[in-house]
Parts: sequence; structure tokens; C-alpha cells
Amino acid sequence: MADVVRADPVEILRALIRCPSITPEEGGALAFLESLLRAAGFTVHRVKLTSPNTPDVENLYARFGDKGPNLCFAGHTDVVPPGDPEHWRFPPFEGAIHDGLIYGRGAVDMKGGVAAFIAAGLDFAGANGWSGDGALPGSISFLITGDEEGPAINGTEKLLRWLADRDERIDHCVLGEPSSRAALGDMVKIGRRGSLSGSLTVHGKQGHVGYPHLAENPIPGMVKLLAGLQAEPLDRGTEHFQASNLEVVSVDVGNPAFNVIPAEARARFNIRFNELWTPATLTAEIERRLKAAAGNEVRFSLAIEPRNSDSFLTAPGEFVDLVVDAIATATGQKPELSTTGGTSDARFIKDYCPVVEFGLVGTTMHQVDEATPVDEVERLTDVYAGIIARYFAAFGR
Repeated sequence: MADVVRADPVEILRALIRCPSITPEEGGALAFLESLLRAAGFTVHRVKLTSPNTPDVENLYARFGDKGPNLCFAGHTDVVPPGDPEHWRFPPFEGAIHDGLIYGRGAVDMKGGVAAFIAAGLDFAGANGWSGDGALPGSISFLITGDEEGPAINGTEKLLRWLADRDERIDHCVLGEPSSRAALGDMVKIGRRGSLSGSLTVHGKQGHVGYPHLAENPIPGMVKLLAGLQAEPLDRGTEHFQASNLEVVSVDVGNPAFNVIPAEARARFNIRFNELWTPATLTAEIERRLKAAAGNEVRFSLAIEPRNSDSFLTAPGEFVDLVVDAIATATGQKPELSTTGGTSDARFIKDYCPVVEFGLVGTTMHQVDEATPVDEVERLTDVYAGIIARYFAAFGR
């Protein structure tokens, strides 16, 4: 029997980088993956999802095997704009290799992760005869969106609902976002803090600064309310999460004049919170603090943004342990179990199955000259292959 040729994650990554898939454009990236996966025996679905007043988005779901458990790798092929190409050392959609680095928009975030798990999945399919004939220990699947860098409305969240409507079950998921901090393997995300955003308006009465008794300046009231919001910590943190924190991100009165007391003062804030809170309980706490600070002196209104996200945790256990072991074996690093950072599409996946995030070092993502080392893409592929082998040894039927 002829030797099976292993998939080349570096060439897959270079091909993906050459696809200018700036959100919400597909740019050829999903078409390339569809062709690659169909040829390897995967069942592939291209799913276009829509919502009013948002761009249509193409997504992809592919599966090898038809029995559980189903180990899914998730990610996105859309990228942020590259900015002025003249500022790049190499063209941002060329996939140039120089001094051991692959340059290009999306090399790190996150076409590198996609290329690595696709290569590992192709090797799994090749080792199992490219057939998915029922003799497999389970299934491997890929869930890939084109809407992660955009509004995230017509991407992963809706694609997961589409799968659920088809009775398609995902048992565990690895999201290939760039999670490593300084060296490949030093960190794996086992959860994320929730995010809640709000706008606070203090209402006053416009008037002339020379006659303050005829006006009501909202700015002192805003200062008082913001101080009340931040007077006490929201919490002290938990075993796996940092303390929740509130950050005021803007304060504005829109007043260009020196001789006018403004009618309103507005502030916007964001809270990253741990599992001690939900959006509902956190909103109630914010309202309580504002009312206490306002007393009967400050008139205000509060608006909470509708698209907030819960915190989540994939508790350490068999799944997390096998991921950690695969990372340590391939990289020589025992990763920190982290819940830091911003939000990701894991906030949607966690409603369907346990999910962890592991990928490349993220220091150059979204930057000019975004790049990742060739050898780290290859080692990341080894990590994902190790996760697949360990997963089916532990959970396979």
C-alpha cells in the first residue's frame, strides 16, 4: 500500500491568504476549502445567511463521518482590511515567505489556524480511507464563517442554529483563534468573560453660563454618577476568572461653545464580567448604583445594548486535559488555562457543546506586516492532530 501523503498546512495557508476575503466578502477562501474537502471525502455545505440591514454572509460546514462523537474545529476566513498596501513589506494578499515567516492579512487571525486544522483533518480522513464508511471512531467537522470580523450576525450564531435545525450535533469544539500569548502553546482559552455595553445620559437644562440659576448643568451630575458606578469593585474574581471590570469609554456633551451650559451629558461604558454575573443581574446592579448615586438630584436615563454576551467556562476535565496534553507534547509548553481577553465566536458555540480556544501567537494580528512563523503553523497542525487522536481514544465509539 502506498504511503499517504500528508497535507501541507503552509501551502493551504498561502492559498487562503491569496483570497482577499475582507468581511463580508468570501473572496474565494470558502470555495478553495470546499474543493479541498470534497476531494477528501467530506460532506460540504455552503450556507448563505441573511438578515435585514446587514450584508449577506457565506459560511461553510463540512463533516467526515456520520456517527458521533463529532469533534468540530471552528474558525473564520474573513479578515480585516489591510490598510495601505504600500506600507506592507510584501503585498498583503500574496502569502510571501521570507526568513521563515509567512506574511499576509489573516496569517495569524485566523487563516493560519484554519489551515492547520484543515491539514490535520485531511490527514485524519486520509488515514481512515477517505470514506467515512462507518468504521470510524466518530466524526470530524469544520464550522467556518465569513462574519467574525464584522457584525457577527450572519455567521457562527446562525450557522449553529442551522445545524441544530438539521439535527446535526457537535459534541466538542476547538476554536482556532490565536490564543497563544508569547510562544505557541503557552495559553489555551477555556472560557471567556461576558461583555455588557451601555449608554448613560444625564439630563439638564440648557442656558447661559452667566445665568446658571436659570439652567441645570448635567456635567456635575455625570461626574457623580460615574463615580458611583466605580466606587466599589463589582467582585474580586473567581478561581478561573479575573475580577469583573467596568471601563468608561467615552464622555461627551457635544458643546462647541464656551458660554452655553449644555442640555445633556452622555457617557458610554463596557463591562467585562465573570461567571458571578449575567447580563440581567449586572444590569440590575448598574441601575442600583446609579439610583443610589443620583438620589433625588440627578435626572438620568440608561440604555443597555441588546447584543451582549454571557461569560462561560469549559471546566477542566477529560476534554481540557487531552487538549493540554496534545499542546504540551507538540510544543514542549504546558499551557496556562486562561479566560482573559475579549469575546470570540466561542460565545455562541458554548450554547451547543464544550469549547476551548487554541491557536497561533497573536501579536501581529490586524497589524501591517501580519506574519506567522512557518514552523509554528506546522507545529500547530501537530497539536490539532494530537487532539484528534486523543479525542477519539477517549470518546470514540
